[in-house]
Amino acid sequence: MSRIGKKPIQIPKEVEVKIENRTVKIKGPKGELAYQYRPEIGVEVREGKIFVLPKKRTKQTKALWGLTRALLANMIQGVTEGYEKKLEIRGIGYRAALEGDTLVLHLGFSHPVKVKQPKGIKFIVEKNIITVQGIDKQLVGQTAAKIRKLRPPDPYKGKGIRYLGEEIIKKEGKKAVGATQ
Repeated sequence: MSRIGKKPIQIPKEVEVKIENRTVKIKGPKGELAYQYRPEIGVEVREGKIFVLPKKRTKQTKALWGLTRALLANMIQGVTEGYEKKLEIRGIGYRAALEGDTLVLHLGFSHPVKVKQPKGIKFIVEKNIITVQGIDKQLVGQTAAKIRKLRPPDPYKGKGIRYLGEEIIKKEGKKAVGATQ
């Protein structure tokens, strides 16, 4: 039995859930998301709650049961509250700016790096903080990871793009050894 899969998901009043042809459509105040679940899993809406049930009892079905329940819970949270990740830019001359729907990053390369805003994602830039917002948890995390990958934090000086609050353990550089003669 899946501990996570057994728990029903409470549907808030402002959220509408429809199930048709193994597809769950969730519509809320921030937008609409859809998820097509596997045939080994069943999804039902009863009494203002979503119930995820396995159709077979196999090892893979147990894993899919918990996964499906977690994804549906994330979708409900996304259409009601939304998700955001904050990135911090550190380094002299490193900066970010928005030009329309494109994020322009100056990261010490010979050219500025441009990141196109994916559909369903919104960028906000305040000084050295980039905020990635959206209703799809997976898309927000993937977009933030792609931006961080452009210039990951340097282990020697700490320069680069990091998640807000992320601690980087700095390495010790080479030590200058004086002549002993």
